[in-house]
Amino acid sequence: MKEPMATSNGSLNRLQKVGFWPALLSGGLLTAPLTGLLYLADKLAGLPFTPFALFDWIARVLPGVAVTFGIDMMIEGLRFFGMSVAASAKTAEQIVAVLLFFGIGVVLSAAFLCVMKIRQAGPRPAAGLALGLIFGIPMVAVSLPMGQSTVDPVLTAVVLAVLFVVWGVAFMPMYDKLLLSADGLPTEDKIRWAKSINRRQFLVGVGAATATVTVLSVGIGGVLARSERRQVAETVATSMDPASTETKPPLPNADDPVAPAPGTRPEYTQVKDHYKVFLRSEPSFIDGSTWSLPITGLVDNPLTLTLDDLHNNYESRDQYVTLSCISGRIATTLISTTLWTGISLQKILSDLQVRSEARYLVIESADGFHETVDLDLVASDERIMLAYAWDGRPIPMDHGFPLRIWIPDRFGMKQPKWITSMEITDEYRPGYWVDRGWDEVAQVKATSVIDTVAADDIVERDGQLLVPVGGIAFSGARGISRVEVQVNNSPWEAAQLRTPLSETTWVLWRYDWPFQKGKHTFAVRCVEADGTPQIEESRGNRPSGATGIHRRRTSV
Repeated sequence: MKEPMATSNGSLNRLQKVGFWPALLSGGLLTAPLTGLLYLADKLAGLPFTPFALFDWIARVLPGVAVTFGIDMMIEGLRFFGMSVAASAKTAEQIVAVLLFFGIGVVLSAAFLCVMKIRQAGPRPAAGLALGLIFGIPMVAVSLPMGQSTVDPVLTAVVLAVLFVVWGVAFMPMYDKLLLSADGLPTEDKIRWAKSINRRQFLVGVGAATATVTVLSVGIGGVLARSERRQVAETVATSMDPASTETKPPLPNADDPVAPAPGTRPEYTQVKDHYKVFLRSEPSFIDGSTWSLPITGLVDNPLTLTLDDLHNNYESRDQYVTLSCISGRIATTLISTTLWTGISLQKILSDLQVRSEARYLVIESADGFHETVDLDLVASDERIMLAYAWDGRPIPMDHGFPLRIWIPDRFGMKQPKWITSMEITDEYRPGYWVDRGWDEVAQVKATSVIDTVAADDIVERDGQLLVPVGGIAFSGARGISRVEVQVNNSPWEAAQLRTPLSETTWVLWRYDWPFQKGKHTFAVRCVEADGTPQIEESRGNRPSGATGIHRRRTSV
């Protein structure tokens, strides 16, 4: 029983001998301020934020299975801790990106310093320069194409390279004080070593300095980031005539007698609460005043449209829309409903004079996303729109300003945001996520969810106590004709349906359950408008969207 302990102690001793722990500490102390300074450079001068650029590059080059596995793990982690996926997913992704960069910097620098210690190399500036370039060159190479920067690439490369070189050279005093010993050194270096200050004092001083740099750079960067977002929001807001955003129509079902059960999610999602999913760590910013949309390919009349052209030359249409993400599990929060405004894609295609051999519309986005839409699908549904407004206001930057497409009955993975160009072609090209193994059609799966068992809002009717139970049901553009609720193993009972906002939104349902004290399991299922029942078999979200019955256990 003692031998494994001895082995373990031997490993620790070997790590200590090569200076692994001091090297790891050094890496952490210096990589933290480097990360902060990169963030400040991003917000102060518009340079790419290297941790995000690295993360986005990795997501771009990894196989689809690996990317999906990472997304799944993140979502499951958020669910495990009871966090809203819709509200927390992007923040969690950004934290992972920063930690990944930080980890690489710490491990790389620690390994480099340990090699120096083994070789008993002196703390020469050239060694620090080499370390900075080893880390910096690939990071600069990734940042230039992936970072969303308008700064001159040469200037960007120079500034980033300087930051990484300074980071590398700063390790030499750390190496000198924390790792290097006098054994084997020349006499001159031994004398210098003997005169060095106490290691503990050195660590306190370095720790205070690096903490100060990190906190100040992140704090100032945060202030600049908030100011930047306000400026972007103001810029986006000016892309529409203020008169068109002054009034909002009442919800079309405002007089419906079926009241949602207390605790049911809002029927209409405020834009600030709408779920958001996008490829990169940060949304793409497009200046609406200079943006234009070239539409080319197999057309006799190619067009280049500005926002003013879209607003003034085409009749707008409004549609209440529920949009959902294919990555969501049963009862996901990655689903929202709001009012979309845009132009029927049919109208624009008619102006293009599409040639007879054309079959597909290929859409490119500012974030590198792309998707292919069948022209026969467009011809069959005038509701397919190029949308420029939500809730009567310009689509926010986070959600695809200045233009995105909406296709009824499809998951969000088929609907590009930040559209920058379109091409009419006779050649099919797999979309971004289709190319990574997701469903080619991505048709929305019928789903029903229990939002609430309102045990604190019991009502009395005809002398009977009733517990309001409620939630949503959704099947894309196919409609919902029936929702049924089961309590424990009792027969399925029909719920009341509230009139939906449109034929393309979710339906709110309510079931008043006769009160019975105890622990109970509630289940819900739905039926589409044409009588097709919801798929009850439990299946994962990949590759076509999750299916199964939602259940909720509650004590009343």
